[in-house]
This record gives sequence, structure tokens and C-alpha cells, in this order.
Amino acid sequence: MVDSRLHAEADITIPLAVMSILCGIVGIVAPFLVPKGPNRGIIQVMLVTTAVCFYIFWLCAILAQMNPLFGPELNTEAMYIISQKWK
Repeated sequence: MVDSRLHAEADITIPLAVMSILCGIVGIVAPFLVPKGPNRGIIQVMLVTTAVCFYIFWLCAILAQMNPLFGPELNTEAMYIISQKWK
């Protein structure tokens, strides 16, 4: 029998790696590919800031789904019916 927490950790590994690589490409590699011009520094800062903000937002969203602060609230009648049907 597999522990559900271990299963959840295994499920987040691939999305975490993929998003880390994508945000790393946008935030680390893309600024070096910006052509020379008067706004090069601004564009580089925008790319890095966008990658960092997107990654933090995505990480907060995915972690909030993994460990929610509250769950469904059932009344007593609904819990009784579920316990009878599901056994």
C-alpha cells in the first residue's frame, strides 16, 4: 500500500521540474538573447521580473491545491447518507 503523501510528492515532481525549467529559460536565458538597443536593460529586467513573479504565483497556486486549508463541509445528514452508501 502506497502512502498518499508519498504519492502526492511524486505527482508534483514533474510539473515542478517543467515549470522551473521554463521559468529559468525566460528569466535566465532570454535576457541574453535580447538584441542591442536603447531599451535592452529595461527588457531584460522585465523578462527576469516576469519569470520570478510567474513562478512564485504558480508555486503558491500548486502548493495551495496540494494542502488546502479547509475541505468540504458536510452536514450530519449528508455524512450519514455517504457512510451508508459507501460503507
